Amino acid sequence: MSPSSTEKLGAHCESTETAVENVAASAEDSSWPTKDFGLIPIPKRLRYNPTEPFHFGILLNASFGFASTFTVANLYYCQPLLIEFSKSFDVAYEEVSRIPTLIQAGYLVGLVLISPLGDLVRRRQLVLLLVATSTAFTIGLAVTKIFRVFEVLSFLTGVVTVTPQILMPLAADLAPPERRASALSVVLSGLMLGILIARVLAGVIGNFTTWRVVYYMSIGVQLLVLVGAYLMLPDYPSKNRDMTYFQILFSMAKYAVTEPLVIQMAIVNIASNACFTSFWVTLTFLLGGPPYYYSTLIIGLFGLVGMLGVFVGPFAGRLIDRLVPWYATLVATGVLLVSQAVQTAAGGINVAAVIIACFGLDVGRQSQQVSMTARVLSISPAAGARLNAILILSVFIGQVMGTSVGTQVFVQHGWRACSILMLALHAFEILVLLLRGPHCSRKRWFGYEGGFEARRRVILEREKPPSGEAKTVDHDPEAQKEAPIQSGEGLQSDPS
Repeated sequence: MSPSSTEKLGAHCESTETAVENVAASAEDSSWPTKDFGLIPIPKRLRYNPTEPFHFGILLNASFGFASTFTVANLYYCQPLLIEFSKSFDVAYEEVSRIPTLIQAGYLVGLVLISPLGDLVRRRQLVLLLVATSTAFTIGLAVTKIFRVFEVLSFLTGVVTVTPQILMPLAADLAPPERRASALSVVLSGLMLGILIARVLAGVIGNFTTWRVVYYMSIGVQLLVLVGAYLMLPDYPSKNRDMTYFQILFSMAKYAVTEPLVIQMAIVNIASNACFTSFWVTLTFLLGGPPYYYSTLIIGLFGLVGMLGVFVGPFAGRLIDRLVPWYATLVATGVLLVSQAVQTAAGGINVAAVIIACFGLDVGRQSQQVSMTARVLSISPAAGARLNAILILSVFIGQVMGTSVGTQVFVQHGWRACSILMLALHAFEILVLLLRGPHCSRKRWFGYEGGFEARRRVILEREKPPSGEAKTVDHDPEAQKEAPIQSGEGLQSDPS
């Protein structure tokens, strides 16, 4: 090596060391926030430090799942309590039936207008604010004696119950790439568990005490979530500092109509949730009629089978981490198809078929959602909240379709016709998946390219640059505007 080369190498090493020292110094700089809302000190271990990434361990992941369970439950406590509301407020059933609709309408507003803020503001502060606000609204629900106030507060509670949709992209950001699906599966398991357990808790508590105790309980668990979020949730810098709120909303709409993968996953999500919702809505009619004639209590116990499926979710997430997400989605959709086929063949004949279908549909649906979320969030980490909001909106649309269409088909044509329709929709999902292969480039709408390798480890090894060569990065124009946060990259102070 020539002396000049040695001098250049020495100068390069010195500059590298200087850069590292500068980054370390900036980590200690007061430019990184040390207080929530400018008032409440952030625990030192939770403050952002670009040189020491947060460790996303099992405890933190489980706390995300716990928070998802007892915040999303706010949307479903009311459903078993409608008769009690009617008696307490002295109003007709037609009036109290508006409450679930108002809560879901509020949730839809929150998905569209609040969840995209996860791509614009600091998510620790956003989560703390959302949980504190929903707790305050729940206090109002528990004490008010005016039905109109109860309706307004129900709508507002729905608006701010989007905490899981902030936590899910944050979990994807914090988790290492090889554990991303596992991390998402824990948060999603908490979300689904909240949906199931809220009805059970509200029904049991409301049966033995007054309905207000349900909301007192909700206040308690939300305060626990709030304290836990303050003590455990890492502070993560805001993304997309150069974008305004309306630009964020516009870009979300743009993703929904210009990204082939997003559109493909949204279509699959709509069909899958229509089937899943239709199954659980019409299951009450099936088990309450011939040949079963089960009581309401026994029918409710079938929800426990669904809970078993939820607990299997995190283990399925580990398997998904080992596969290319397209294959994981295909396998999960295949499980849904087989489970629905069992229900179609013998659901109205033998209760064992119903139990198998309950378990299979829950496991398959959760695995499918995790794999699709992992795929979609990989498009742009800086747009995670918006991409996740699009997926959840497709879930919402599918649930509405499944409830209305499934009920009508069941009532007019029977359980088997309804099950055949859902079976056809699952087959449609597989067809939509097959239109676009596992390794298609981001902007390709149809076709196959890049082979058929299913093992994620092999794909990652192929993408590693040869030793001695720098890794080339294919910059996406949209992602350049929304630089993902990796070790402090793209976090320069906003000149404005």
